[in-house]
Amino acid sequence: MTPSENTPADPDDIEVSGPFAYVRIYTGPEGKTHFEDLEMTFELKDFAPPAPPISVSQAFMTQGMTVISSPGGWEGNWHPAPRRQFLIILVGELDVEVSDGEVRRFGPGSIILVEDTGGMGHISRVVAKERGYCLVLPLADD
Repeated sequence: MTPSENTPADPDDIEVSGPFAYVRIYTGPEGKTHFEDLEMTFELKDFAPPAPPISVSQAFMTQGMTVISSPGGWEGNWHPAPRRQFLIILVGELDVEVSDGEVRRFGPGSIILVEDTGGMGHISRVVAKERGYCLVLPLADD
């Protein structure tokens, strides 16, 4: 087997990944919910020896995993998150509105850290005609 053109032949030539953007939803001290743009950073690690090192982010302690699915047009009116969790959009498009009035659209591959567990919360809408699927990773208590 020969390395592909995109794979460095020498592990010393492997470069660490640049940051990966994700969005946090949180409740501010005034009780309103907001978006915050964040980035995951990476470092090279021997993650799966004997494979060459790969870029790895910090570890997030989770309490399991589930997949949720909603039909196109589904809307969850104002609600807080049931727990701190990561939501990763797998299929479909989701509009999320926070109580400060901002609305953002998230598509496949988007990662949202949902931490608005109190207050008014947010509105979620499946805006695509197709059924939406999201991976949910509840975070362990600190």
